[in-house]
Amino acid sequence: MSQKMKKRLLLSFICAVILFIFVISNDGDFSQIILPLMISRNERDISCYIKTSDINGLQEFDASKDIERSNFGKNIFFHETSCYGDEGLMLNGRQACAVESAAKMNPNMSIYLLFMSPEKISDSSKQIIRQLLSYKNIKIRRLYMNNYVKHTPLEEWFDSGILRTSHWPKSHMSDILRYLTLWKYGGIYLDLDVVVTTSLEKLKNFAGAEDWEDVAAGVIGFGMDTLGRRVADASVRDLKRNFKGNVWGNNGPGVITRILQKLCDTKYARDMIPIRCTGFKVFPPSAFYPIGFRNWTKYFETVNMSETMEIIKNSKAIHVWNKFSRERKIKVGDQVPYSIIAQKYCPKVYNNCGEFF
Repeated sequence: MSQKMKKRLLLSFICAVILFIFVISNDGDFSQIILPLMISRNERDISCYIKTSDINGLQEFDASKDIERSNFGKNIFFHETSCYGDEGLMLNGRQACAVESAAKMNPNMSIYLLFMSPEKISDSSKQIIRQLLSYKNIKIRRLYMNNYVKHTPLEEWFDSGILRTSHWPKSHMSDILRYLTLWKYGGIYLDLDVVVTTSLEKLKNFAGAEDWEDVAAGVIGFGMDTLGRRVADASVRDLKRNFKGNVWGNNGPGVITRILQKLCDTKYARDMIPIRCTGFKVFPPSAFYPIGFRNWTKYFETVNMSETMEIIKNSKAIHVWNKFSRERKIKVGDQVPYSIIAQKYCPKVYNNCGEFF
């Protein structure tokens, strides 16, 4: 190979690296459209969504039996949109910690963990599920989307097969469910990579800012009052109108951000104060996202740990950015911030999850 050709190849490689760094360091549509190239075929398999439940599977969620009408707006919801094989439903310790912390810190609220997959609980997850069900306010059910979407503004839209156009159908199903569930029943939606550290019972219509510009969708509450119904209805209709299957965040944080920009008549989260938002509350990053995604490793390190614990001490919940942190192992007993928080707020799961959390 000639020296000239080698230089060209080296220059091409350097340009590719620079482009990659640019893509992963920006949140624009461009980076979110390119990322599907790295998504595996398995991530796009949503065949389990239309399967009938296994004979030994979870009971199907039925609001008429599971939620008293007087309790609409007083529940916390988690959704697990993965599909599983013959091994059955799986729930890892960190996901279970989110559910336990919500139940422990909100004993007067009902906590719903809703799976999309029809399989039975796997042997590997039975112990963790048992710990969750020791809380009287936790209910674990299966969602059958064909029934769940009926008689809602999304029925015909979803039945058209819109989810099959997504590069991230499981993630975008989670987006659909968080808004649809809150439209149907009100209450609070939480991601499965949070730890709740205080009571959320008195919160009604709210969301959290990820930074001072953007509203996030990992923690959202819509009440059953006029304001809550207005925002919930606007959210499902925005989702339906603006759905983009090739842009990661368009259908989750994009929805609540667009709705609040209109409601509050401002572009930036820092200006979304209740008086401008007809009472809707947008909490600062310190409330639910005290450590931003660029610094997620702080939850897993002893370096500057006292500083990290000081940052999160007054938060209502912490978000540990599973998209980035899921491969970082913590040995049970390790004294890193995430471990210390888990020991306190999800002790049953933490002490029964095995060698690693």
